[in-house]
Amino acid sequence: MEHSGAGNGRARRILVVDDEVTIAESVAARLRAEGFTVEVAHDGPGAVAAVRANEPDLVVLDVMLPGFDGLEVCRRIQAGRAIPVLMLTARIDETDQLVGLGVGADDYLTKPFSMRVLAARVHALLRRVDRAADRDGASIVVGDLRIDVDQRRVWRAENEAQLTPLEFEVLARLARRPRVVLARERLLEEVWDWADAAGTRAVDSHVKALRRKLGADLIRTVHGVGYALEAP
Repeated sequence: MEHSGAGNGRARRILVVDDEVTIAESVAARLRAEGFTVEVAHDGPGAVAAVRANEPDLVVLDVMLPGFDGLEVCRRIQAGRAIPVLMLTARIDETDQLVGLGVGADDYLTKPFSMRVLAARVHALLRRVDRAADRDGASIVVGDLRIDVDQRRVWRAENEAQLTPLEFEVLARLARRPRVVLARERLLEEVWDWADAAGTRAVDSHVKALRRKLGADLIRTVHGVGYALEAP
């Protein structure tokens, strides 16, 4: 079993949010077995309060919640600080999945899912956070785009953009090799630390968000392959 629950001398804290008590407790039990400290909430307001009180390292968040839904929870917690979010959804409609990623979620799983897959996704997201924290803090400048890797801040011309952790990672990967086309599968492997065909939609969603925040001309689509960062 892979254990990456410990970090900086303490167990990583995870908040599990699902109004279905059986699912929430099953997910919590599996993550505790993986070495994590886990708290559980069952509605939107409770989830936001738990994030503020416990400052978890990652949130596993169901879309459909009483009080207010998971999308609103995601908006509120991301407004406070950047935190990895793995969304759970019973909806198979692609639009719902992409909207979830657009409010700051890093990844999603569609119910029903296996606990093994969920645990693997959680470990992968936390490994990405660790790699980002350990990376050398150089700046990247491409045309009028400036990325401060150490402070994780981004400017286009003089305008600073507020990016989620995954948006920042996708942009930095593209910016390190401007005009070079990176395949969706490669971005999944390098940024998310896993790859499958369905996951490429997550890449597409984050690129859409980057275009919305930084300008549609910044990232070029190479149909059937992937994306490249232009240097205007």
